[in-house]
Amino acid sequence: MPDPHAAPPVVWTPTSAQIDGANLTAFRRWLSTARGLDFADYDALWTWSTTEIEAFWQAAWDYLDVPAPQPPATVLTERRMPGARWFPGTRVNLAAAVLRQGQDMPHHPAILYRSETGTSAELVWTDLQQHVAALAARLSALGVSPGDRVAAYLPNAPESIVAFLACASVGAVWSVCSPDMGPASVLDRFRQIEPVVLIACNGYRYGGKSHLRQDAVAALRAGLPSIRHVIGVDCLPEAGALPDALLWEDAIQGEAQAAPVWLDFDHPLWIVYSSGTTGMPKPIVHGHGGILLVMGMLTLMHNDLKPSDRFHWYSSTGWIMWNTQIGALLAGATLCMYDGSPAWPDWGALWRFAGEMKLTFFGAGAAFYASCEKAGVAPARIADLSSLRAVGSTGSPLAPASYEWIHAQVSPTVWIAPISGGTDFAGAFLAGDITRPVYLGEMQCRCLGAAVHAYDDAGHPVQDDVGELVCVEPIPSMPLYLWGDTDGSRYHESYFDTYPGVWRHGDWLRITPRGGAIIYGRSDTTINRQGIRMGTSEIYRVVEALPEIVDSLVVDLEYLGRPSYMPLFVVLREGHTLDEALRARIRDAIRAALSARYLPDDIIAIAAVPRTLSGKKLELPIRKLLLGQPLVKVANRDSLANPDSVDWFVRFAVERARQNEAQPNVATRTV
Repeated sequence: MPDPHAAPPVVWTPTSAQIDGANLTAFRRWLSTARGLDFADYDALWTWSTTEIEAFWQAAWDYLDVPAPQPPATVLTERRMPGARWFPGTRVNLAAAVLRQGQDMPHHPAILYRSETGTSAELVWTDLQQHVAALAARLSALGVSPGDRVAAYLPNAPESIVAFLACASVGAVWSVCSPDMGPASVLDRFRQIEPVVLIACNGYRYGGKSHLRQDAVAALRAGLPSIRHVIGVDCLPEAGALPDALLWEDAIQGEAQAAPVWLDFDHPLWIVYSSGTTGMPKPIVHGHGGILLVMGMLTLMHNDLKPSDRFHWYSSTGWIMWNTQIGALLAGATLCMYDGSPAWPDWGALWRFAGEMKLTFFGAGAAFYASCEKAGVAPARIADLSSLRAVGSTGSPLAPASYEWIHAQVSPTVWIAPISGGTDFAGAFLAGDITRPVYLGEMQCRCLGAAVHAYDDAGHPVQDDVGELVCVEPIPSMPLYLWGDTDGSRYHESYFDTYPGVWRHGDWLRITPRGGAIIYGRSDTTINRQGIRMGTSEIYRVVEALPEIVDSLVVDLEYLGRPSYMPLFVVLREGHTLDEALRARIRDAIRAALSARYLPDDIIAIAAVPRTLSGKKLELPIRKLLLGQPLVKVANRDSLANPDSVDWFVRFAVERARQNEAQPNVATRTV
């Protein structure tokens, strides 16, 4: 078995020009001249940022030149989690920070848009400012006041960005769901927050098909009695306008000057939701100031974005990565949006888009790169990617094979900069550092201001060993609260019930001697064989490297008084069957790459792996289902990208339960 602590090969090294021109280098120079602070390397800078957190976030405020009527008098009233209160008495507005970026480049593109049908749009900064100002004025005329909730049912298109910024301008609280979500799932979210305005599309295109949403919008209107006004966006011309709705074109008409209102630093900005795979989705509230600071530092320091950049991160409005697109605008970069399927008409669609848009930074979920490799896509052969300097990844761990594929098929010189964070705090704990080398399979660093460590079972930090990902100091973008959680109990139980006063994120993490980090998967679905734990991503990396396997899912089931049972479910490439020869190859690969202790008890062919709308495998809900919990308690079908895929597992769970009743002390094996 390979030594997991051995240093992996370096796959990318920055040039001296990249180091000298990096935003991170400029920040360190500024700290030296403006604060008299000099740091030997990034690790020293990170240590300062996570121990002297008041000084660091004040420096971030000053360096980002946050627009505000008065400078802050206090950074943090009390260092505690939950309950930290940042920059009390200070007023900000995230929309003001975004819209000011166009002052010096009014005719420079702010947003470039393309749909899978070829429809395109361009908004220069002046256009963006005018549309936002007009819609903000319209919302105010409709009676929308600071603190009112505005809900949106929109695809990843410029209208969603304009609508969000208009809401932020007037102090309304934004919340968006993707139109590929069913109305029941959307109502589960929006009913909790009682929006007064709904901005909705009449349909969308995906995978070459038109999807009408007239009936879905009608169901939302019927199920949300708090709605006073509806604004209809014509995203699908053949669907016709939404009845009894103000037309988008009319809503953004009129002369108005952008004048975002000043709001408290912790005034609610938006409400996002947990995945909704179990129970009611948690409505997570983030504030203007926290998002502005954390997203600004992530974008500038770790993604190294500049006004000259063209940034794209493939996302739907149902994923937190839609929200992080705002960071590109905060940096003054051009945001390049794509609406449609990444696999239509083939897996080269986004790469052709990247070439046509002359992207400099391309981001997507880790599963996207694995799918491109499986499909035999050679991006550099089908698109001009000469402008591309960085590739980002998130959603799940980026496999080492994907690092190699990116350099082989995209560009041998591109900087690979994966991040790992979450919806919970709308930021990243782990990210890139363009001034340092990239090691195969590793994220480069812990983010500035993120006091991230790996904890063992006793709550002690470990180095170069796998442990729970925790954050031991508050970050400004951590949730203000969960909507409706009046006593804070749900918030506390979500993040602080394991280690009091310490944020537990739910991932397995190893901090390497190089200062980098590796995520091994979710800690609550970790494989535990004979007391030795391993993240599921390690098994996926091995299994999905086999050409016959398209996708896989593994769960470790432990029954009181019975041996543990670990089935491996595999999706086969078309034309292949799961015969004994392939089963043997799978087991041999796991044995050779990992250990014999991680050999599955069963290997079972399935049609599809259930996934959330953001592309994550439904590991924990399937585990709970197979442990005997009913489907209604473990998964919300409307929150899934492929809801029919869970039906097979329901039948499988019933059969396992029947077999367990017949042989209560024997681990069931089904081939």
